[in-house]
Amino acid sequence: MVPIVRCGTGPPDPRFAPTDSDRGEAMITLRGLTKRYGETTAVRDLSLDVLPGRVTGFLGPNGAGKSTTMRMILGLDRPSAGEALICGRPYATLRNPLRRVGALLDAKAVHPARSARAHLLAMARSNGIPARRVGEVLDAVGLASVARRRVGTFSLGMSQRLGIAGALLGDPEVLLFDEPVNGLDPDGVRWVRELARSLAGEGRTVLVSSHLMSEMQLTADQLIVIGKGRLLADAPIADMLGGSSRSRVVVRSPDMERLRALADALAADRSTVERISGHELAVRDGSVERVGDLAHRLAVPLHGLEERTASLEQAYMELTADSVEYGTAAALEGRV
Repeated sequence: MVPIVRCGTGPPDPRFAPTDSDRGEAMITLRGLTKRYGETTAVRDLSLDVLPGRVTGFLGPNGAGKSTTMRMILGLDRPSAGEALICGRPYATLRNPLRRVGALLDAKAVHPARSARAHLLAMARSNGIPARRVGEVLDAVGLASVARRRVGTFSLGMSQRLGIAGALLGDPEVLLFDEPVNGLDPDGVRWVRELARSLAGEGRTVLVSSHLMSEMQLTADQLIVIGKGRLLADAPIADMLGGSSRSRVVVRSPDMERLRALADALAADRSTVERISGHELAVRDGSVERVGDLAHRLAVPLHGLEERTASLEQAYMELTADSVEYGTAAALEGRV
């Protein structure tokens, strides 16, 4: 294996030294990052840290600025303002960058006449990576049997696997994946999920952009959500789900009179209470323990008490409702 080069290895460059006390932990640091194309601002004053040891999901509607942000992190686009740093440095200043950062942005951005092995071997030679590593990553992504086939004959799913092999080639500490499960079958989707979590479990920094909410809910530990180029949320996934208005405590009782008294007491304590049916209430801003204790004090007989957490799709749609560039009327009204 190629040794992992971690932040802090080698002398720091004073031109790019972090200024905030907590920035030493972050592998990816964005400060005031902005990108304009003429009159259009694709990314606007984006500041955040992406930390190691977790899978960070990067979410947002089409046109939100996710791909542009990733391209600026990798030095492919120049910021109009602000900075994007990896280990406190711009990507362009890193030596042997594939040993520091692995990325999959466009699975089809490979010369179609090259074989998978030739493509990876060229990447390895240009970054001082041993040739044996090519075989290792081809095995890891399941492409060893087609290593000498021309990439132009690959399906989208095979191309995704090759792109992931390229990202893993230098055994980097930081990995960026843009829509890595496109074109993959369910087994491949699960493989990407397990790979991302395994890499994060090794202490690496893993940033994954995706539109597949159900998969992000299973994969991510932290979520960054942007809309129209602005930061909308940066929080653990549990906080994102718990903070949704779709998350609630549902209480059910056969005694409608006592249930009404419980609803009044919860409302007086600044909880939002909705009647689902004659015998069932939905309580926002309240925990199961709080509602249960209050029901006990009021002698409310309970036939049901449960916490219903919003799905990531519900929480995401609620958060980005005002940031969708191309949305149907029904979706914008929350009916879809």
